[in-house]
Amino acid sequence: MDQPQTQTRQHVAILPSPGMGHVIPMVEFAKRFVRNHNFTVTFLVPTSGSPSTAMRSVFNGLPDSIEHVFLPPVNFDDLPEGSKLETRIALTVVRSLASLRDALASLFSRRVGVVALVVDHFGLDAFDVAREFNLPSYLFYPSPAMVLSLILHLPELDESTSSEYWELTDPVKIPGCFPIPGKDLLDPIQDRKSDVYKLTLHKAKQYRLVDGIIVNTFNDLEPRAISSLQEREATEKLPRVYPVGPLAKIQRTNLTEEESQCLIWLDGQPRVSVLFISFGSGGTLSSDQTNELALGLENSEQRFLWVVRPPNDRAASAAYFKVNSQNESSFDFLPDGFLGRTRDRGLVVHSWAPQAQILSHSSIGGFLTHCGWNSILESMVNGVPMIVWPLFAEQRMNAFMLTEDIKVALRPKASENGVVEREEIARVIKALMEGGEDREKLRKRIEELKEAGSTALTEDGNSTKALADVADVWKSQIRN
Repeated sequence: MDQPQTQTRQHVAILPSPGMGHVIPMVEFAKRFVRNHNFTVTFLVPTSGSPSTAMRSVFNGLPDSIEHVFLPPVNFDDLPEGSKLETRIALTVVRSLASLRDALASLFSRRVGVVALVVDHFGLDAFDVAREFNLPSYLFYPSPAMVLSLILHLPELDESTSSEYWELTDPVKIPGCFPIPGKDLLDPIQDRKSDVYKLTLHKAKQYRLVDGIIVNTFNDLEPRAISSLQEREATEKLPRVYPVGPLAKIQRTNLTEEESQCLIWLDGQPRVSVLFISFGSGGTLSSDQTNELALGLENSEQRFLWVVRPPNDRAASAAYFKVNSQNESSFDFLPDGFLGRTRDRGLVVHSWAPQAQILSHSSIGGFLTHCGWNSILESMVNGVPMIVWPLFAEQRMNAFMLTEDIKVALRPKASENGVVEREEIARVIKALMEGGEDREKLRKRIEELKEAGSTALTEDGNSTKALADVADVWKSQIRN
């Protein structure tokens, strides 16, 4: 008698671009997807060198249903010095396409039932390889729907605008979004003569060719943008959009001794009394701006936890902190006496802190952030109002949305020389952290969005249903 065949579980290949900011939300998506819909996943990870300890730790901690393969490192010896980060990321993917092809062939040879390839916005060139395998291609978009709407609208905007966008006197109208000043649009489109702009415009046209777009946002956070994108599916023949967020980083349990010290310090602080300051994994300030931020923190007289890095205009590197342990000499770029004067109400840590745990701590009352979307969602799911300090990429757009549209943040104003001065910093920190009308409005609004985000992920929530829609489409792709 013939033995009954074992049903093949549907399998998804995910290609993240390099960098933890891209990997983390895609990992959270994969974990939720396999848990809810009994899929298996393989991450195919492009590299330009040995994967970092942090990245290995993320992938090694995943359940058995999520595998990972680090693709062979690509070579950048031919790139000129000073090449833009966006260029290096995109080239890492492009130069990994042959390895991706081999990895997909290996998956198919194992008959694991591969039904889709998912990439982020730097991995669109991988769709050519997917077509060789007749494999549906999906874009995972790790930024807000507002930015997605802009990118999809960019070809039209490009044709209708003759000047640079930052020169426009009227705000730019993006379908479904709050009109935004041209100077606040994302960095890659601020110089229309640049190669980065041309690449972004090319990718905007590629977006329209994907089979679907999975977005890390939720309906109550961006109702107009999401509704507009979904309406444009029919009128402009755009790919279907699936809002499945908020996909925020889950708290870790294996903290280092130094990371644990942050939480121990927070345990000793009053409830909602501490301002957390972090500019993400790649954000740095100038010496002048670092000095002003320190003195602004001091003048505000508020409690704070500051993740600080050496200024970007001095000779400093990771080795600097390896030589100088956590002591005052390792922060000699801060104002003289600052650490001593603020010792009773502030903690300064170097380079890294367990952000998810910190933002969920009861003593945190505010977050001064560079406005990376991952950080924004982590703050939002914990109900922490923000001070926004955008640095690069789409962060100015995010800051504008948080302050002018959904109103969960304050933004300090820079002086004519581009530096945010200590008096302005102290003013905004006090407005956020001390009792008052501004603070109460922000806290009420962020609590509403925290609850809405939680509801979106419940069994009957909009994001859970959108995830199920993705699963239904992929299940229909199963191959024998």
